[in-house]
Amino acid sequence: MMQALMGFLTVFSQPELLLLVGLGTFAGVYVGAIPGLSVTMAVSILISFTFSWDVYPAISLMIGIYMGGVYGGSRTAILLNIPGAPSAIATALDGYPMAKRGEAGTAIGVTTVMSFIGGFVGIAVLALAAPLVSDFALGFQPRDYMLLAVLGILLVGSLSQGSLVKGIFAGALGITIGAVGRDPLTFSERFTFDFQILEGGISFIAVMIGMFGVSEALQQLHNVDKAAVRQKIGRIVPSLGTVKKHLPLSLQTSAIGVTIGALPGTGGDIAALMAYDHAKRVTRNPERPFGEGAMEGLVAPETANNAAVGGAFIPMMTLGIPGDAVTAIMIGALFIHGLNPGPMLMIDQPDMFWFIVGALVTANCFMLLFGLTGIRLFTRIVEMPRSVLIPLIMLLSIVGAYAVNNSITDVYWMIGFGVFGYFMRHYGYPLGPVILGVILSRLLDDNWRRAIISEREDLGRFFEGVLTSPLSLVLFVSVVLIFVSQTPVWAKGKALLFSPKESAKQ
Repeated sequence: MMQALMGFLTVFSQPELLLLVGLGTFAGVYVGAIPGLSVTMAVSILISFTFSWDVYPAISLMIGIYMGGVYGGSRTAILLNIPGAPSAIATALDGYPMAKRGEAGTAIGVTTVMSFIGGFVGIAVLALAAPLVSDFALGFQPRDYMLLAVLGILLVGSLSQGSLVKGIFAGALGITIGAVGRDPLTFSERFTFDFQILEGGISFIAVMIGMFGVSEALQQLHNVDKAAVRQKIGRIVPSLGTVKKHLPLSLQTSAIGVTIGALPGTGGDIAALMAYDHAKRVTRNPERPFGEGAMEGLVAPETANNAAVGGAFIPMMTLGIPGDAVTAIMIGALFIHGLNPGPMLMIDQPDMFWFIVGALVTANCFMLLFGLTGIRLFTRIVEMPRSVLIPLIMLLSIVGAYAVNNSITDVYWMIGFGVFGYFMRHYGYPLGPVILGVILSRLLDDNWRRAIISEREDLGRFFEGVLTSPLSLVLFVSVVLIFVSQTPVWAKGKALLFSPKESAKQ
């Protein structure tokens, strides 16, 4: 017990470590805000710099960047409609409409506080229930991951904001884009049309930046002479009443974030999208419709993606299995310093586990501090004349797309998808489902084939496994219910059940 307490307090008792966590968090907020400059890339670069450091300072800096970077993606999502990271895609859906109304300060204030709450819940679960959550996550079979991906794809109804048919088309397009390249299992070519450039697939980040960033810049050309909306920068910190009102939703989506974050191979982006869908389903009377600046549309994804940070550490610390790309790099860093993440680390060196918990708590507090400062300066971005703002968006988009793989090809893809995204917006096709499809394409494809191969390619055995496994059965029933809930038959039945008089009048 004393060893655990000492490990937890280490980061608070050494000013050098506090400074490194703060520096990392500050850098992470701004790295995360620039599209293309991912947290994964920043942490991987840091390994080479911290190779000769002691393990505590190295991990302190990495954790700061991780926590700050996950939050930072929301800044450009709200201000410019360019998600700084995939986990901020859902934030842009309601954050950017708020900025267009002059409420960027309010939106950033709410996302910061809710990110802090989500981050704290994720850390608390990591500290108190890591082995239990880890056992639950380990119980997922390939068929469960596949069903999880199908659940995610059904989010297309939430992201469509209009015609469901157009949303399904956009989602299918995203899945197709995600499947381009060499098959990871058989190494055969798919949708490459014998073009060598397509063999490596299409960068997801380039698609995302093009669809959101470049198409937004092209859209702004229609209003280049229109005066910018003045932002109302009053109270940045949300009132206690606002926090209390959204706290139940925040806690619900924190649970989604921790659970999804603890599943190896998923991460904050899927957690945020599922939380957004959950918010749409449980919020009965939002002050504004979703997609037009609903506060719940900010609360849910931002809480979930930060809660996923704590979740990602659970399998890493208890089993030695990374929850996402960043924790995979951190495992490498721990190996470099002679540590072996997994069950024995928890037994032999519990001080290391508790040090990481302490560093996460510190980084979360620094995130709140840095997130609530500098907002007035940041919001000036959206008050710039459009003749300045449009080139800035294009410059950020080009730098971001190039930075992913240092490849000019990604810039070409980004521009191509930007033009395509512009026409999709023009004809009323939603962009969110395209990105959703690209994100989930690999998860769905890989796990479907793993599942069916493990059942000797026998569909009967596959469905028998679904029906006999409690976890698979729950996921399967959820898929069926969510699918049915998006049909007109369900809407009519619901109206008849809950408002029979009004339905009779109609």
